[in-house]
Amino acid sequence: MNYLSTRGLAPQLRFSEILLGGLASDGGLYVPEVYPRFTAAQLEAMRGMNYRELAFAVLSRLIDDIPHDDLAALIDKTYTAEVYRHAGPGENAEDITPLKTLEPGLHVLALSNGPTLAFKDMAMQLLGNLFEYVLDKTHGELNILGATSGDTGSAAEYAMRGKRGVRVFMLSPEHGMTRFQQAQMYALTDANIHNLVIRGVFDQCQDIVKAVSNDLEFKARHHIGAVNSINWARVAAQSVYYFKAYFAATQSNDQQVSFSVPSGNFGNVCAGHIARQMGLPIKKLIVATNENDVLDEFFKTGIYRPRPETKHTSSPSMDISKASNFERFVFDLTGRDAAKVRGLWSAVESGGSFDLNANGLFDRVAGFGVVSGSSNHANRMDTIRTVYEVYGTMIDPHTADGLKVGLEHREPGVPLICMETAQPAKFEDAIREALGIEPVRPAELADLEAQPQKKHVMDADVDAVKQFIVDHAG
Repeated sequence: MNYLSTRGLAPQLRFSEILLGGLASDGGLYVPEVYPRFTAAQLEAMRGMNYRELAFAVLSRLIDDIPHDDLAALIDKTYTAEVYRHAGPGENAEDITPLKTLEPGLHVLALSNGPTLAFKDMAMQLLGNLFEYVLDKTHGELNILGATSGDTGSAAEYAMRGKRGVRVFMLSPEHGMTRFQQAQMYALTDANIHNLVIRGVFDQCQDIVKAVSNDLEFKARHHIGAVNSINWARVAAQSVYYFKAYFAATQSNDQQVSFSVPSGNFGNVCAGHIARQMGLPIKKLIVATNENDVLDEFFKTGIYRPRPETKHTSSPSMDISKASNFERFVFDLTGRDAAKVRGLWSAVESGGSFDLNANGLFDRVAGFGVVSGSSNHANRMDTIRTVYEVYGTMIDPHTADGLKVGLEHREPGVPLICMETAQPAKFEDAIREALGIEPVRPAELADLEAQPQKKHVMDADVDAVKQFIVDHAG
């Protein structure tokens, strides 16, 4: 399996060669040269598999340069009940991603039972083990540079802490994340973890990561890698739980399901798109945004117009204007026309926008089964209250955005599965406002915010971040 860049000017590489690097050398994102597709018989054989078996069945089709026995061992090491030990009442931690049924045909996929209580753990834990495996084989070193709007940072740091040959430099905005999210990161004192707090918003953090990654000489000299969902392994690993959810919510492969996905950087929706391309019977992928509704505007109008400023909201992990993984989707939407993608993103990266109506490309969106909607603060507070009062289930504000928008697109006879973002404990202020009670958090995290914190505050300056890496890369 070779991987090619969405912009068409980088060499084709194997999985292990793109694993550590993040962006392609031409600034694009790597995708497989062709999506492997499961037959009806293969899907039927997968129906009775547990999570580890499903992960191997899916990922072994996308990773063919790691021996199968080694890949299976890495997956078995990652997806254990001990790692995903924060299962809620009535949930089996061994399921890894239990399906919570609110009512017949309406479900929430529990994705927050990992160490940082957020869905990012599902891929990040595997990514950490893959990094360590490849670096051990090559005797290499890796300096991970990432940006977070809330959950990516802590998931990456918990997955990479103590890994041989790996250091993490994580950029986060000074304001916008919850105190719990900040403390999860800043309370880590491991020598290989560095938190860089940027005086700015998430999009500035993400722009710095891309700028450093596009400095090919610096990237090569300092072994810069990525854990954001620009890394193909991240979205590939996330595609697994779409298969798990589908089999849990259906009785036969003749059925279709729809997924509602709280969306910021488009990584989780992109994983659903990958699963659909691989043959999973998905009817609709429902993109749920908050007040930062760039993606909703695109799927309604065909115009992609990142905003100059990101709004701070009560679902902060979605406070993103430029959705990195959207480029992968548009690459497929254009029929994999790399020249077209280069032109579109040239306009975006120069501060502009693009309109796919003029060339008829927007008409193709319907064939990919993607629809959208947006939610605001009042909507998510109402949804949190309703779900708690009607179903006795507490959800976080991002999952509330997903449910609100998902229900707007719900169809009779088609199961609707909303992808959970995180446990409510990470967003205490929102839960307190909506319900007037405190969400329960795991005992091991009870005094998290009171622990000493290690962080480095700096301006949104590419050169300053580069110098920090040079000074601390070892």
